[in-house]
Amino acid sequence: MAKQIQKEIQRGVESWIALGNRRPHLSIILVGDNPASHTYVRNKIRAASAVGICSELILKPKDVSQEELLDITDQLNMDPKVSGILVQLPLPDHVDERTICNGIAPEKDVDGFHIINVGRLCLDRESLMPATASAVWEIIRRTGIETFGKNVVVAGRSKNVGMPIAMLLHTDGTHERPGGDATVTIAHRYTPREQLKIHTQLADVVIAAAGTKFVISCVHNSILSSGIPKLITSDMVKEGAAVIDVGINYIQDPVTGKTKLVGDVDFEAVKKKASFITPVPGGVGPMTVAMLLKNTLLAAKKIVY
Repeated sequence: MAKQIQKEIQRGVESWIALGNRRPHLSIILVGDNPASHTYVRNKIRAASAVGICSELILKPKDVSQEELLDITDQLNMDPKVSGILVQLPLPDHVDERTICNGIAPEKDVDGFHIINVGRLCLDRESLMPATASAVWEIIRRTGIETFGKNVVVAGRSKNVGMPIAMLLHTDGTHERPGGDATVTIAHRYTPREQLKIHTQLADVVIAAAGTKFVISCVHNSILSSGIPKLITSDMVKEGAAVIDVGINYIQDPVTGKTKLVGDVDFEAVKKKASFITPVPGGVGPMTVAMLLKNTLLAAKKIVY
């Protein structure tokens, strides 16, 4: 699905340039030496190149000041050749992520984290949507998963992932930015595991986007004691439910001893009951990159702003 969307974006870029417009340009700011962040950025740059979007990487040391980062975003905001700006998260503790995200012009905020884009999303208005939430919505839309009047559980309430996913799914399908018309339950780190299980067993769609804090606080006994980072198990999912796994967890493979990537869902067990399930890796991740590129093209064409 991600490859199909990238082909659509590539055709869109070619059509845009054929009309005499400037090639879309994505500027990425990367702070520090976090290996995962560097890997994510390399993937984004590679994907941008594949669809014909120019990109530049601005590397800064982990001790960079907040003021310097804001100066950089100011310069990029004023640069007419820059279509989209992305600051790779997380940032060092001394830098306030919200301040940096709000320092990017809303019309160039391809991550969809600026307070104006978040506000427009919450009001069912067209906006540059957070890429992961947009990826989940696109998966639901393209696979034909029914949400109208259905029960959906979103496990996770982060402002960049869980919250926007919930907003997209519960809002009115007839509004400017159509929603899923679902009945959405949001679980979080203080949701007791037994309560989470009650909600997920009733859910037609389960979206797992918990993260480490959720696992530590919500599932302390059964998950942490066994060292398994997965949150949603087969006994928590009803037959025929759709399951979308947004989780990213690195664990040590008990057979090979190597580190491997898994999600928040016990994939092998849950897939036997689910009508649809996304794998990790290879599910939401590539779709998130694709939606980031779509946002970059939208920003270049000034469709939203």
